[in-house]
Order: sequence, then structure tokens, then C-alpha cells
Amino acid sequence: MNKAVLAVIIVNVLFSIKGFKDTIFFEKFKFQIAPIRKGESIRMLSSGFLHVDQTHLFFNMFTLYIFADSVIAHIGIAKFIIIYFGSLIGGSLLALNFHKKEPYYSAVGASGAVMGIVYASIMLNPGMNLYMFFIPIPIPAYIFGVGYLLYSIFGMKKNWGNIGHSAHLGGAIGGFILTIALYPQIIQENQLMVIILAIPIVLMFVFKDKLERE
Repeated sequence: MNKAVLAVIIVNVLFSIKGFKDTIFFEKFKFQIAPIRKGESIRMLSSGFLHVDQTHLFFNMFTLYIFADSVIAHIGIAKFIIIYFGSLIGGSLLALNFHKKEPYYSAVGASGAVMGIVYASIMLNPGMNLYMFFIPIPIPAYIFGVGYLLYSIFGMKKNWGNIGHSAHLGGAIGGFILTIALYPQIIQENQLMVIILAIPIVLMFVFKDKLERE
């Protein structure tokens, strides 16, 4: 594992453990609409290092572990860090916009940042396959990426589960845009993959008005 990835995981683990044990700390730094709109912008960033429980933390960090090194191998540590934090903020921004009329809406987790890295990894490695625990055959990573984003779009509208769908989608958008900005030759190298992964993002913007809550 790259040292930069290990450092990000360690910070997430330490920050999350603090939140598990200290309710005041957790409440102070979680993503919540009303405090953010009153000026507590630090929550846009700090919430990405808190998690609900150990399972939530494990799955986010395990997913990061799987995809991060391939991003670093292609574009380097500095650009990986930019995509990670840019996607984290992208997830928070979309959640803030989508839930702006819900002052008590709150969320935590590195999912937005991790989805940005997942999207970047798939764009940079178009032939990547994933092995799911319940599926005995390899699944093309781009199918997972597009499918999960489509699920997030419908999840935003239907409010499926206790999941920050908007943060996932915002993080993926951040990863998509930043990967192109930091590695523009990807448009020529993996043009088809860029187009495929853009589909759920375009759909989100097309149906944005219908997705927003009343």
C-alpha cells in the first residue's frame, strides 16, 4: 500500500474512533445543513473523516485500499490527494445543494471522496474487473461505477436507506472532473470509458429539478 493511502486511512481511523467515543466531537464535526448554512463550513471537510460505526469505516477504507494505488500509479501522489479531497468537497457541495431545505439533514463518511477515487481509477484503468463476494465471475469495473451511480440517483429521489446518496454522486462528479482536469490526455486514451462514465452524471443534471426535494 502506498504511504499516502496509508496516511489517509490512518487519519480516517483515528478521527472516526474519536467520534465513536465522543458524542460532542461527533456532533460538532458531522455534516449538517443548518450549522453549515450558519457558517460552520469546516463540517464540509471534517464530516468526511467521521463514520457511523466500524463497519461503515471498514467498507470505505477497504474500497479506498482497492482502488487508490492504481490512481497513484497513473498520475502520482499529489494528484491523488487533489482528487480525494476535491471529491470529498464535491460530495458535500451536492449534498448541501440537494438537501438545502432540510436543516436537520446530517451525514458522515468518506464515501464521497472514495467514490471520486473509484471513478478516477475506472477512467484510468478501463479494463479493470471487480470480484464481488456474491458473484463468482469478474464484473467490469465500469458497470459497477455506472450502476452504482444510477442507484444513487434513484436513491436520492426515493430516499432509499440511511445512505448519503447525494454525497456519493457528488464525489463521483468530483472524481470525474478532476481526473480529466489533471490528466486531460485521458479523453484521447480512454474516450469510450469517459463517455460511459459521464452518462449517470449527465442524467443527474438533466433531471436535477425532479430529483430535488420540495
